[in-house]
Amino acid sequence: MRADIGLIGLAVMGQNLALNINDHCFKVAVFNRTVRVVDEFLAGPAKNTRIIGAHSLAELVESLQSPRIVMLMVKAGEAVEQCIAQLLPLLSAGDIIIDGGNSLFTETNRRTFELRAKGIRFVGAGVSGGEEGARHGPSIMPGGDKLAWPRIKPIFQTISAQVEGRPCCEWVGDDGAGHYVKMVHNGIEYGDMQLIGEAYHLLSEGLGLSTDELHDIFAEWNAGVMSSYLIEITSAILAYKDDDGLPLLGKILDTAGQKGTGKWTVINALDLGFPLTLIGEAVFSRCLSAQKAERLKASEILPKPSQASFSGDKRAMIAAIGDALYAAKIISYTQGFSLMREASKEYNWSLDYGEIALMWRGGCIIRSRFLNDIKSAYDANPNLENLLMADFFAEVMKKADAGWRKAVIFGIGRCIPTPAFSSALAYYDGYRSARLPANLLQAQRDYFGAHTYERVDRARGEFFHSDWTGR
Repeated sequence: MRADIGLIGLAVMGQNLALNINDHCFKVAVFNRTVRVVDEFLAGPAKNTRIIGAHSLAELVESLQSPRIVMLMVKAGEAVEQCIAQLLPLLSAGDIIIDGGNSLFTETNRRTFELRAKGIRFVGAGVSGGEEGARHGPSIMPGGDKLAWPRIKPIFQTISAQVEGRPCCEWVGDDGAGHYVKMVHNGIEYGDMQLIGEAYHLLSEGLGLSTDELHDIFAEWNAGVMSSYLIEITSAILAYKDDDGLPLLGKILDTAGQKGTGKWTVINALDLGFPLTLIGEAVFSRCLSAQKAERLKASEILPKPSQASFSGDKRAMIAAIGDALYAAKIISYTQGFSLMREASKEYNWSLDYGEIALMWRGGCIIRSRFLNDIKSAYDANPNLENLLMADFFAEVMKKADAGWRKAVIFGIGRCIPTPAFSSALAYYDGYRSARLPANLLQAQRDYFGAHTYERVDRARGEFFHSDWTGR
């Protein structure tokens, strides 16, 4: 019996996804460029399964039922290009190639167009959930050539995470829409992680709380309205002890890595002219963390003033930091969903924001309780311009406002940086301002560059220029 799907790339994600597919009674054939990895996989994790091992691409393709489905779980970029080039001579019209890596959506746009001309149906599928998600049910965001969807739908929706009887997988849109939505997911992930880090910094350095106390706080938050995967694992990390019985977290070097998807999200926001401020700060914060050697020197030359131990109401400040985290998390998702709205218009996609929220409820890294509230907001108003306009989120922001400001001011007073908390608050205040100082900015542009301006006492679209110098 031929396999239902072929999978190329047996790193951790590829192996776990293959095992997941096998668990759900689909037959999968696997191949890896380093062929010994195939044999090691079959003799190890895949032992006693129905998984078929192939020692060449030709053997892999030959083992598949028609129309063939080949899924690539390889590093984005040149590795994807090489796999596609090597597969093309082996495939027939109507066969399907799926890129399950974190490829840039513009590359997926190009590949969908080029492969369609060759009769091959290309799908760019964002897969979120890490090792655990791949093994037990990820969130999958497919887009590309929609003619491929009926063929891959039964597999993808069966192996994805299931929440309230619904698969965390649905067709996203044409061309690179699937990879775009995954890119924005990762951007929100960057923002969410930075916000949690800032809350941790305020609690630990600002209030002087122990890791055990922090574990209890994050566990409490995870039991409430902020329930989410990232809050949950933060609580677990804080409880984890090294071999000597001390918290492992304190021994981890404070330099954060990144693979590029957060940066891509910010670059795209700049291209679309959208204020993705919080996620931008999250990306730059990782860049600043990487400057460890410079920061060590600066800490000697520019020392922070000594601070007395916090003597105020700790419970009240913990609650304020919780308000700041909740409100800023909402801003992170708000900016992400608003960016997708801009992209849907720019790239002529018809993204369903409520469905995207449902796809993110299980399996993925940013799954959170209030994704149900996001779904409800778009159900109530499919043309919602901004999540902050929805009654539920508007009410949350009003309640969190005072505590949010208190937490940011506390950070400033203790010399603790809160770039994501602060930029989220600035975005919130700017978004709800009927008037901003851009009138002065536009006057300056007209002064030095004759760029013209509009007037509040004239119709929009009518432009004026002043002779500011009288010359």
